[in-house]
Amino acid sequence: MTEPLVVLEKVEKRFDDFVAVTGADLTIGEGEFVAIMGPSGCGKTTTLRMLAGLDAPTSGEIRIAGKVMNAVAAHERDTPMVWQSLALFPFLNARENVEFGLKMRGVDAAERKTRAMNWLERMEIAEFAERNVETLSGGQRQRVALARALVTEPQLLLLDEPLSALDAHLVIRMQSVLTKLQRELGITFVYVTHSQSEAFAMADRVVIMSRGEIAQVGTPREVYRAPATRFVAEFVGRNNILPGKVAAAMGGSVTVETALGAFAVPGEAAVGADASIVVSADMMQVGGGENTIEATVISEEFVGSIVTAFLEAKDGTELKVQVQERVLADLDLTAGSTVTLGWATKDGHLLVEGT
Repeated sequence: MTEPLVVLEKVEKRFDDFVAVTGADLTIGEGEFVAIMGPSGCGKTTTLRMLAGLDAPTSGEIRIAGKVMNAVAAHERDTPMVWQSLALFPFLNARENVEFGLKMRGVDAAERKTRAMNWLERMEIAEFAERNVETLSGGQRQRVALARALVTEPQLLLLDEPLSALDAHLVIRMQSVLTKLQRELGITFVYVTHSQSEAFAMADRVVIMSRGEIAQVGTPREVYRAPATRFVAEFVGRNNILPGKVAAAMGGSVTVETALGAFAVPGEAAVGADASIVVSADMMQVGGGENTIEATVISEEFVGSIVTAFLEAKDGTELKVQVQERVLADLDLTAGSTVTLGWATKDGHLLVEGT
């Protein structure tokens, strides 16, 4: 069996006494788009830097295309990186920036220019080829940085929060550009981001990191609907988490006794085990369901056509429900009102303590 393009095996990175990454096991297939997410300081950028050769792992092994890369210098790897700051050369125009990597590889001037112009055309900014990059807009500079990274046609492209400095409308546009390019070229993308929407919109698989460890790897749907740990459930999406103990277990489902009542949930766990029921805010219904909780409306948050209502149960538990803005008028979600929230048993997700 052919080994995946990228393999991290028990990788650890220490900076003196600080452990930035520990026990990282990850495989990335050729042509995959993988996004690494997590809060600040979780180890995602350090992981990317180790793939780029900018930091060497303290222990463990990193392999790219079957070759151990631990001691291979960054300039000897075919792993270009698109930085958050873009790191374009201000003393060069757009075309010269794109040509730079080819020049370092000894490609002659005529071919460099041809290949650079082809990529600028592909990025729809060929008309700015002779413009100094300092005079370009943020979106245009982003495209120059991508063209510079892709002109060498690498197997693996690393991206460190490349859209974080762009305006919201440009982020959406560049997501489309990146996804289309990745599919057309078949290049493996490893993309670090804080943004759940970016990761879920573009990636084939998402890696969630916490305190230097990989907490979960899965498709966006798997991570969103079936978080593997309490941390992931809290970090991803708008989840309601009801902690308690397993009171009964039978036939592929369990009953969890919580401070707000006993509720059934699909899954398996031993009676007496500490467990939580996770229900996504978009699976909650106002007005009832198989499982119900009374709660008081605290506030609302509008995000386009979706409204998230924040509520508080009798024991102080914060609850969330998402509804379409167009149906909001039919619901009594004004601050201070008491409503019944409900959900279908099949829409709950079981988390057992220790996971």
